[in-house]
Amino acid sequence: MTVPSESWVERAVDRSASVQRSRTRIANQVRLMLDAARRLIGEKDDFTTQELVAEAGVALQTFYRYFASKDELLLAVIGDAMTEACDRWATATAGMSDPMDRLRYFITAPLEQFQGIHREAGGMRFIVSTHWHLHRIFPNELAEAEKPFVDLVLAAINAATDDGPLRPHNPEADAWFIVELLRSIYHYYAYAAKADDDLNVTKENLWQFCRTALGVRE
Repeated sequence: MTVPSESWVERAVDRSASVQRSRTRIANQVRLMLDAARRLIGEKDDFTTQELVAEAGVALQTFYRYFASKDELLLAVIGDAMTEACDRWATATAGMSDPMDRLRYFITAPLEQFQGIHREAGGMRFIVSTHWHLHRIFPNELAEAEKPFVDLVLAAINAATDDGPLRPHNPEADAWFIVELLRSIYHYYAYAAKADDDLNVTKENLWQFCRTALGVRE
């Protein structure tokens, strides 16, 4: 089960419990800032805190009421985007009866956004560089923010083991390794992809590698 999509908004709200405002108003302000950050990420290689508050339509002191730094905001943005994506992918596979089909979808779906790589390359590079930056300063918090996806892959592996052909050696470790491999491919497409790279071939090769590594029985 994935974390509710509003979980990162709620975390920021909880930090400001001493502020005498309504919980709904606080949540709305945090949501404005997260949504503004995601718009800026899609448009720019980077942005300042001043640009963020201008985009969100909030005061600078409002930003610092909920986030100690821009890095904390970006951590919340990653967590928010991850849980939203996991909710979307889980919904997309709800009608799939074959657990192997669900697993394949989860492994390859994150790469779909690179169908528009030439249009959104700047935003993709920002996400990748931000991830590595946050990994250095918030390793545990970043791992927690990304856990919904690891859990989604793990649940699919377990289902394909119980009701399908997989015989993984260590499902928990395997799910983690798959997500790390997928991240490296994501990073490649953000920074180093060539014009003649075929994303569909990459997805197929990734799937075949993962199913073999998971001990699929023919």
